[in-house]
Amino acid sequence: MQRAPSSPQRISVALGLCLVMLAALPRYLAGGHETRQTLIVIALVLVASAVFVQWRMLSVAARQTLPRLLKRLVMMMLLGMAGMGIWHALFTDWISWQVFISHGATLGLLLHALSLWWLNEQQTS
Repeated sequence: MQRAPSSPQRISVALGLCLVMLAALPRYLAGGHETRQTLIVIALVLVASAVFVQWRMLSVAARQTLPRLLKRLVMMMLLGMAGMGIWHALFTDWISWQVFISHGATLGLLLHALSLWWLNEQQTS
C-alpha cells in the first residue's frame, strides 16, 4: 500500500522534533557547546522547512485535523515534563533546568509518536 507523502501526523511529529531541538538549545548554551548549538540550529531550520513543505502538500481536510494533533502534542509534552520531573525527583540528584526541559520534551515527543502509532494500529485492525 502506497502511503501519502504528507500527513498531519507526520507534521505533528516533525513539529515536536522542532520543539525538542529548541528545548536542547539552552542545555548546550549553558555547557558552552557552540558546535552542537550550531548543528541543532541548522537541523531546526531544515526540519522546519520540511514541515512547511509538507504542510503545503496537505489537503484542506487534512489541515483541519492538525490543530487536534497539535493539542495532543502539547499534552504529551506536558506529560513528558511531568514524567521526567517524577523520574528525576525519585532517582537522581537535582539536575539543571536546561537538562530537565530537554529530557521532558524528548519524552513528550516519544509519547506523542507512540500514541499516534498506537491509534493507527487500532484503526487498521
